[in-house]
Amino acid sequence: MSSPICDGPAPRSGGSYRAGMETAAEIFLLLTNDDGGQASWGTQTGWALSAATIADLLIEERVVLEEGNDPRVHVIDATPTGRAVLDKEVLSRIVEKEGKKLSTLVQDRKLNPEAEVVQALVGRGVVDVVPARLLGLISAKRPTLDPLPEREVRERLRAVLVGGRPSGTDATLLAILQGLGVAKKVLKAESEGMSAKELKRRVEEASSEVAVGVAIKRAIESLNAAILAAVIVPTIIAGAGAS
Repeated sequence: MSSPICDGPAPRSGGSYRAGMETAAEIFLLLTNDDGGQASWGTQTGWALSAATIADLLIEERVVLEEGNDPRVHVIDATPTGRAVLDKEVLSRIVEKEGKKLSTLVQDRKLNPEAEVVQALVGRGVVDVVPARLLGLISAKRPTLDPLPEREVRERLRAVLVGGRPSGTDATLLAILQGLGVAKKVLKAESEGMSAKELKRRVEEASSEVAVGVAIKRAIESLNAAILAAVIVPTIIAGAGAS
């Protein structure tokens, strides 16, 4: 087994990590319309939430990654983090999948913490839940009640895109959006004046600028690669089947 990547936790910008929202909650807000409808990202939203949750477990020092392009994930501490989004299902699932590759975990539907993320955001008064209607023909929605948390996230990312120093969380969010291929769409206002190529370059620069140590830098790169694989491989398979 290659040496695991682990060199200490990283604080979130603006205070301690535990004072802020989970990375998965932030990515959920970025990928959800204010009226509560999911933007047209399909299964990609689930991959993004899973990747963000694994990033949080890295920061919380519950897991480490081996070295390599698609590293295996190892549990080093299975005790609860005190954060419901991470503890309710995700951490126990990671324990069950000990030693699995990162790309496999990102695509594991049982690691998608969307239900827990929504519950946490409802509890904080950030979103509401409008149940599905007409036997599910009209999907459930999660309309925004308090727009401030998402605005703060977007302002942080805007500052990074114009040259500010990113936190580990900021770089992770940008890498996930870039890995999904939706960074330019989701951050349209924040990246105004930047071409898609310039945005991609800045996201890559941000991952090398995080002041949180080698572990998180490598984790960000690995998460980006894992999400990219999750997006590309099914597309290739579908295309081959149609030919």
